[in-house]
Formats: sequence, structure tokens, C-alpha cells
Amino acid sequence: MRIEVDNLWKRYRRKVALRGLSLCFEPGRVTGVLGENGSGKSTLFRIVAGVTGASEGTVRIDGNDVGVRTRGETAYLPETDSFYSWMSVGEQLEFLSAFYTGWDAVKARELLDFMRLTPGDRIDELSQGQRARLKIVAAFAWPSRLVVMDEPFNGIDPPSRRRILEALVREYRVDTQTILISTHMVYEVEGLVEDVVYLRDGQVAIEGRADDLRAEKGGSLSDIFEEIVL
Repeated sequence: MRIEVDNLWKRYRRKVALRGLSLCFEPGRVTGVLGENGSGKSTLFRIVAGVTGASEGTVRIDGNDVGVRTRGETAYLPETDSFYSWMSVGEQLEFLSAFYTGWDAVKARELLDFMRLTPGDRIDELSQGQRARLKIVAAFAWPSRLVVMDEPFNGIDPPSRRRILEALVREYRVDTQTILISTHMVYEVEGLVEDVVYLRDGQVAIEGRADDLRAEKGGSLSDIFEEIVL
């Protein structure tokens, strides 16, 4: 899905989170939206996912304004999950299945096995890393065309981060699925992202193809990130 962001502003009472942001996310690719905490990543993703509205400007997905139609094709993984703590993993997934067209129960079970989770596990007994893995199961158990992942590695253990990265590589439908992934842990997505947008103070600092930026700057994405934030 092609995402076009035009002159996007988001103002809160005491803060301006996005400042005239304009950019385009190409369809069928994995784009890393990188930046420090407070750079505007989460706000941008909430607007793209249809969770909150813009103060000014537009976001169009495949030519459509963000709304019911686009939300029905978007898997949004916020930094903080909204799982029901009193449910089991299996109950939570069954509950979610009612909201997503094309939910694949077989795929959900395969992903649970891959993520080393069991249906009988209680949500309130899962570690932060296990809950992060469960979010991946929920996102890829149905054929969404757009996956929006906000800080999926923040605060979780290294084994869970590796498992999530392995799942992304395994489940990503090349050329038919668009993935946006935000993080300030740039090294985690170094080998995964194809395109990169660096945000700073709600504006684009640098954007481009990951390989082109590495060649132009003569360093890794992490090196480029350090140059921008320092």
C-alpha cells in the first residue's frame, strides 16, 4: 500500500509533535522510521493507523483518506499493547479474530509455536518480551496489506527481539505487504529495512533507500543516526 503524507501537522496543548511533515512510503517495502523518543514517530503512526487525527494536512493510503476502509487493511502494533490481562493467550486471539477479515487460525497456531507461546498461557503471567511476541502473532495471523509497528523492540529481552526479527523475515509477504517499523534502536533493523526515514523534532531529517544512504554517508544506519542526533 502506498502511503502519501502531505504537510502533516499535529499539535497538542503544550507541544507540536509533527511540523509540516511530507513524505511517501512506497508499497511492498519495509521502511524504518527512525528517531529519538519524542521525534514524532508514534504520532505519525497513530495517524496512519487511524487511531488519532491530524491537526492539519493529509494522509492517503492507496489514494484513500485514512478511515474505515484503510483501517480494515492495517495491522497496527502500538508500543503498549491492549491485551486483556484476565484472558489466556488462546482466548485473546479468539477475541481478536472476530475483528479481522481473513483471520487464519492455523497460521495463528503456527506463529504461537514459533514464538514459543501456548494458548493456555495467561496474559497477566507473560513477560514483556512474551507480550511483544504475542503482538506479532496477532499482526500476522491475518492477511493485512499494511503493518505499522511502533517500537516493537523497546524494553524487551534479546531472545524476544531475535525471535521477532526472525518472524518478520519469515512472514513478510514481499511486494504485496507494506511494513512501517519505528525504533530508536537502529541496530536492530539494520539488515531488515529497505527504506529509511529519520525524524527529528517532527520533521524529516534524512530519507532514502537504506543502501544508498549507507553508500553516500560511508557508514551504517546506526552511524548515520548518531550523526543526526548528536
